[in-house]
Amino acid sequence: MMAFTDRHARYFLRQISRRTLLYTEMITSGAIVFGDQFKHLEYHQDEHPVAAQLGGNKPDELAKAARWVARLGYDEVNLNVGCPSDRVKSGCFGAALMGEPQTVANCVSAMRDACSLPVTVKCRIGIDDLDTYDHLVHFIDTVSRGGCDTFIIHARKAWLTGLSPKENREIPPLNYPRVYRLANDFSDLTFVLNGGIKSLDAVIEDAGPLDGAMVGRQAYAEPWMLSKADSRIFGVDDKALERHEVALSMRDYVRDHCARGERASHVLRHMLGLYQGMPGARHWRRTLSQQMNERNAGPDTIERAVDAVTTIIERQRNAA
Repeated sequence: MMAFTDRHARYFLRQISRRTLLYTEMITSGAIVFGDQFKHLEYHQDEHPVAAQLGGNKPDELAKAARWVARLGYDEVNLNVGCPSDRVKSGCFGAALMGEPQTVANCVSAMRDACSLPVTVKCRIGIDDLDTYDHLVHFIDTVSRGGCDTFIIHARKAWLTGLSPKENREIPPLNYPRVYRLANDFSDLTFVLNGGIKSLDAVIEDAGPLDGAMVGRQAYAEPWMLSKADSRIFGVDDKALERHEVALSMRDYVRDHCARGERASHVLRHMLGLYQGMPGARHWRRTLSQQMNERNAGPDTIERAVDAVTTIIERQRNAA
């Protein structure tokens, strides 16, 4: 998610779940090939497993970008063919490419030839008037022949004109059965469900017939939903941290970030939803929001926010 799942957000989410696969923001292939590769692809080693998500429509350029992704040690490279923003539409990539399945297949083939990483595709169930099941089948069949065997599918169509990116996440109706049908008709491929998933229970229930689920904005707004993912989804008994322990575990990271001359708010803004749905959540958000942009904001800001929310929680517990 552009402007959300940067390296600081991913490091924070990794403190909550050790097993979920994290994705970068969508990065255009041109930005990597012609820009600062290390700036765009920088990540912390603790983020693994982590996938780099690319946007583009030029096979040669995407191949070079994929080679950089592999060189820097990512675990997967993903081609985004689902983003409906005006920026990607004008560049004829993102969701617009669902109307050009052979181009997508050529891009996937070039990326596979350029690196040994798994190459996956994130897409919609259709765009504009190209929204029949037959069109979707043609898209999946064509792209799979290019070498993609894993599709992450946002189970909504996208309107490239008339709807904003936000409206494209909400107005077109969800159609999970269409994704289930794909999985049945292409049993040799892997399908991951995306769109409208609000809880870990929904992951288990809605993605049950499929191979996995991708949760985006809900996990960002309410990151604690991932706290049981390792045990419930992956069946591991890793000891999960409590919310305050997760918050305090970020102190060293913030300290190192500030030591590089960067602002603490770059990291702390991603932590605002940690206590979502809990007593004291408002105090947590208010304390962080009010203090994270101050010149001296740093690890102590986290400690003060933890103290504020802990006081509220203990007060309510004693009152009960």
